[in-house]
Amino acid sequence: LVYCVRHREFAGTIKTVTISKNPDGKYYASILVDDGLELPSQSSDGKAIGIDLGLNHFAITSNGSKYDTPRHLAKHQRNLKRKQQKLSRKKKGSNNRQKARGKVAKVHSKISRCREDFLHKLSRKIVNENQVIAVENLNVKAMVPNHNLAKAISDCSWGMFCTMLKYKAEWEGKTYIEVDRFFPSSKTCHVCLNQVGSLSLDVRTWTCEHCKTIHDRDINAAINIRDESLRILSLGTSDTAYRGDIRPKSGRKSVLRQSPVK
Repeated sequence: LVYCVRHREFAGTIKTVTISKNPDGKYYASILVDDGLELPSQSSDGKAIGIDLGLNHFAITSNGSKYDTPRHLAKHQRNLKRKQQKLSRKKKGSNNRQKARGKVAKVHSKISRCREDFLHKLSRKIVNENQVIAVENLNVKAMVPNHNLAKAISDCSWGMFCTMLKYKAEWEGKTYIEVDRFFPSSKTCHVCLNQVGSLSLDVRTWTCEHCKTIHDRDINAAINIRDESLRILSLGTSDTAYRGDIRPKSGRKSVLRQSPVK
């Protein structure tokens, strides 16, 4: 007889149970259940939101909301460093080294749980409040080699956040869209559609030369992402050609994620 702690009640037919052991020594049972319910039909009728992901703020939305980056790794960095130093001083192959390795794993597990908790809560809030959710399909793997930002980028877990948005939107019959990463969301004025030639990362606000509108860089990008997603929906295509050729031909096109309709 094995005792367990169930984090929620479930109803339906159990299909599979997968037992896994984490590096911190804890066992988890992942249960796949068929509840017999069909996913709702996809609909794009309702409120739309664009999301610009960043480092200073984890997410900036087209309605002006900014969600700070929790920096979970930085909060536990001192404790993690201390545990890792103790581990490095233990004799290889000894029981004490094994115990020290377990303590390091527990800190990493704590960081991971805190990160996932934040991502689950924020993704659930966004999906509950909107019918169309649009984000950029960022190439995170290409960003990580930047040694100055690699740790901060990995700690953000943008990919996990987008995955959560996607499947939660599908569960609710809502629309999830990824806008091409080469789409000039930051450099385009969302008021008059004028596009500036270049915009360095240290510029956080800029003024449109055409209509004189003062833009917050991130909010402007989020609005453009939202507007581009609505344009894609209106055309019924994933093509993101925007006033001419604005990206390399090898760039990956935007993706329209639709809930499966049975």
